[in-house]
Amino acid sequence: MSRSWSRSVQALVGAATALAVVTACGGADDSRARGTADDPVTVSFWAWTKGSQEVVDAFNATHDTIQVKFEEIPSGGLGGYPKIANAVKAGIAPDLLSIEYPQLSAFVSQGSLQDLSPYLTEDIRKKFLPQTIEMTTLGGRNWAVPFDAAPQVFYYRKDFFAEHSIEPPATWDEFRDAAERVRKAAPRTRIATFFPDDPTFFQAMAWQAGAQWFRAGTDAWRIDTTDPASERTAAYWQGLIDDRLVSTASSFSPEWTGSLKQGTTVGYLGASWGAGVLAGIVPEQKGKWAAVRLPSQEADRPASGMLGGSTFAVSKGSTRTAAAVEFALWMATHEDAIKARIGASTSSALPASPAMVPIAKRAFDTGFYGGQDLYGLFEEAGRSIGPQWVWGPSPGATNAALGDELGEVVGGGSTLPRALRKAHEATVADLRKRGLKVEERS
Repeated sequence: MSRSWSRSVQALVGAATALAVVTACGGADDSRARGTADDPVTVSFWAWTKGSQEVVDAFNATHDTIQVKFEEIPSGGLGGYPKIANAVKAGIAPDLLSIEYPQLSAFVSQGSLQDLSPYLTEDIRKKFLPQTIEMTTLGGRNWAVPFDAAPQVFYYRKDFFAEHSIEPPATWDEFRDAAERVRKAAPRTRIATFFPDDPTFFQAMAWQAGAQWFRAGTDAWRIDTTDPASERTAAYWQGLIDDRLVSTASSFSPEWTGSLKQGTTVGYLGASWGAGVLAGIVPEQKGKWAAVRLPSQEADRPASGMLGGSTFAVSKGSTRTAAAVEFALWMATHEDAIKARIGASTSSALPASPAMVPIAKRAFDTGFYGGQDLYGLFEEAGRSIGPQWVWGPSPGATNAALGDELGEVVGGGSTLPRALRKAHEATVADLRKRGLKVEERS
């Protein structure tokens, strides 16, 4: 990611009218980082990511001055974030929280997290991909420890494509052509799915195309979900939906998973973490799948957005910040943690720490993909993530409005261009309601 994210938000944080609450928390922790074997410091930790319990168990087995108490919570979209927000308000939040990149700025702007800058020294920051550090830096301050990056790729049934002499598409024009050929070869079969229940799916596509929905100006947020790149993306996917060239099943629904099992969906536009998910859904199709980079506008200019990805942040009320950060860094940068997570959950997460990528590569069984070097592909995709994207302070309002409209789009009651306009209006209204200054594209 570019340094514009950090610089522009730093200017914005300086304006009290925009992000005044950001300065309400932070500062170095005065509590001890470690206890003793007889009296360890206990860090509470909430997360929903698979393998978290095994990671905690591995840490507790090898540390005696810090111990971690883990609680599994619903995933963010299924109630995890409201649970976190309510716990922070009530003063009962755990020390350490799992928060995805898109939600981080919202929690920071609400004053829910601690500034971790005193603990994330330059030497520590160098252990992570620069783009993940940029995405966890607001106003020149570090608010979370990155765990993984989540670039997009295209998973496809290589047996179906080979049988019908269809080449994996390198461009979006080729993707449409391949979609038509898939349907012609098997009228009930579709090349991939447009997920109407997941706004982040469309956002990642817009990001890949060069969209820039949020920008932090000197004293106001600049909002535009209807920029040319977004409109092109909307028109492209509206055409695929109207012509019934893609499925419109909800993500991870019985309809979607059933179509994979039945072979009526032969592709999946997902993130790096999706490799493990897909293998878990259709293990009986081992050896029939492969992955390629995401199609782009031009074959010689690969590009990717990011679909998800998670961080570890410390809640504002924690008095065990140093110990919590030590545990978070262990989870993100220690070989034993990566082995425990991937070995326990068949996770295919791309670590934010490049040094951990070879560990993840060895730990993840690629037999489902015929032994393909997936992590080489993920690293390549990660390098192509567009640098212009910034997450705004109100992703909830944006996603709620966009999500409501996407459901109407697949039913024919709305269109993707209209959904973009609705998301824009809802975002601007929410920011102004919260007292933040907003500039709109004229």
